[in-house]
Parts: sequence; C-alpha cells; structure tokens
Amino acid sequence: MRKHMLLFFLASAAAGVFAAAAPSEIAVKLSLECREWVQGERIRAVVDVANSSGDTLIVAPGDAADKILIELTRASDGRLYPKNSGDRPFTAKFALAPSEGQKLETFLGDHFAFADATRYLARAVLVHGGMRYESPRVSFDVVPGVRCGGAMQVFSNVPGLKRLFELVYWRRGREEHLFLKSQNEDGRRFRTYDVGALLRVTDPKISVQTNGVVTVLHRASQDEFIRSDFWSLKDDVVFREHERMTDPDVAGVERVKALYMEAGEAEPVKKAWWKFW
Repeated sequence: MRKHMLLFFLASAAAGVFAAAAPSEIAVKLSLECREWVQGERIRAVVDVANSSGDTLIVAPGDAADKILIELTRASDGRLYPKNSGDRPFTAKFALAPSEGQKLETFLGDHFAFADATRYLARAVLVHGGMRYESPRVSFDVVPGVRCGGAMQVFSNVPGLKRLFELVYWRRGREEHLFLKSQNEDGRRFRTYDVGALLRVTDPKISVQTNGVVTVLHRASQDEFIRSDFWSLKDDVVFREHERMTDPDVAGVERVKALYMEAGEAEPVKKAWWKFW
C-alpha cells in the first residue's frame, strides 16, 4: 500500500513539474525604452504578443473576449495602482492568427497619473478564453528631474488661472536631456516634453508670451542651439515645433574659414595655448 502511495505521489509531482515547465501557447512581453522617466512624460512601452495556439486572437476595446491590460504597482507596497477614469484601451484593436506575433505601442502615462516620484512595476496581461497570460514585471523609476529654470503664465481671459512651467534636466542614455514640465497652481499636471540633448555650459531660457506661446531655448552641442515652441492653452500644453540654430560665434568662425578658402589662401594654423612648437 505504501509503495503504491509513493508511486502515486511521485507521478503527481512529476506531472506538476511538467505542467509548470510546459511553454505557454501565448507569450506576452512588456518592454520600455528606458528605465527612468521624468514626471509627466507619456512613458512609451511596447507590448509583444506571440500566438502559438490554434486560435485567432481578436483584441478589441469594450466587452471583447480578448483584452490587453496593463497592471501597475508601486514597488514600495505592491498595491495595484488605479487606472485613470475612462475606458480608453491600452492598445489599438488587432487580430493575431496562429503562429503570428505582434508588437503594439502603448503609453503608460496616458492611463496612470504617476503622482509620486518613486519606483513602479508594470506588466502586460492578455485575457483570452478566460485565461490570463502575463508578462514578466518591468521596473522603472519616475523622477522629478533637476530644476534649471522656470516661468509663470497668467491667463488674462480666465480669472484666477495660473500655470507654472519648470525646466529640468535628467540623464537619458549617454546624454543629459532638457524637459519642460507644466502644471496649474491647483495641481493639475500636463504632459512633460523632452526637448532634446542639453549641454549645460549655457543656461537654458524660457519665455511666455501674452498670446500663449511658450519658447524654450537651450544649447544642444558646442555649436548648436534648439528653440522649442509650445501653445499653452486653457486645457492643454501642445508642442508646436523645434528649430535648430547655429551658435552665432561658431557661425562667424565658419564664415572666416570660408573666406580664406574663397581667397585661395592657406588657413592660419591654430595652436593650443599650452603648445609652443
């Protein structure tokens, strides 16, 4: 009797091991462009779905049987972070036949408030046939950035409405980038914009015109500035355009070089101050 029971338990354990080790017919993965984001950024992510089952997946918003969900938790307490109000889908509608894969773009900041600058954990979930197919969790940090400038807008046509703009920088990849943050005095936040690489040998500047045009000017490299224009409207802050401009001092040097070439004369030799030969 004991021998039969032992064989039964060994068989059950082996079956459990094989069930756990068997690959899922549907694989889901979530990836982010980077692991640190400034408060207010949209936080671009990609959901990767691979369908090795015999079924066609039809993911659609509303009450569709197949759904893509993003579940977010704070790393500090592990509690599920609430989604913003509204039923906006995480990804566009798509159909996935057997043996097909699909990569889908989503922006976490469009669905979650990220009120706290802290570490978060996110995972993608595909619901199909009453089953949940989950991606591994991905951790990332939301940071306030380092302040390097600011301005205030007073709306003459909306009594009492004031908007605070803040320039901050943070490292992104191998470079420091400049970001424009904005929020009303009542605490309502708007999207944060990455306006490009920042070289902090020159302080960035921000100006707000009476017509609602916000202009940010910053040095992107040794010989180039970037001017970024935005519309600051009553209910939103909208990007207009970037304009790259050559540093006028460097432009003058380049023009002198061109004149030497046009005259057919040799370019003067430049020596560092510490070289005497």
